[in-house]
Amino acid sequence: MTNAELSNIYRAYIACLNDQDWANLGQFVHEDVQYNGERIGLSGYREMLEADFQAIPDLHFEIQLLVCDPPRLATRLRFDCTPTGMLFGYHVDGKRVSFTENVFYELRDERILKVWSVIDKAAIESQLPGPKSSNLSTAARS
Repeated sequence: MTNAELSNIYRAYIACLNDQDWANLGQFVHEDVQYNGERIGLSGYREMLEADFQAIPDLHFEIQLLVCDPPRLATRLRFDCTPTGMLFGYHVDGKRVSFTENVFYELRDERILKVWSVIDKAAIESQLPGPKSSNLSTAARS
């Protein structure tokens, strides 16, 4: 697989997510997918994404940076959205927030097999009213 082919696969995967085309998710995600070191399988991955869209009705994945080194890629995704209720342990309650996610992927058979994700929770916290945590580091998805 070339860098261009990997980039095209990933961009089609992001389009699949943004369209919430769950019936075709298996074209991009391996049945044995792992998320942050835990095997959750395709059904668990789909459930995670569906829950994300339920909590964030206007969720949209925007690629800011994409680096390909087949069979791996790294990306920085940007989100500008209005979550309802809780988001990663924060009471967002309909406030518009912007944040990024740095994600590394490893593919097998042209499908995502491993995902390592770090979400910038500090960016979310800094946009919310109230006392701020003294820990400004980023943390993985809760």
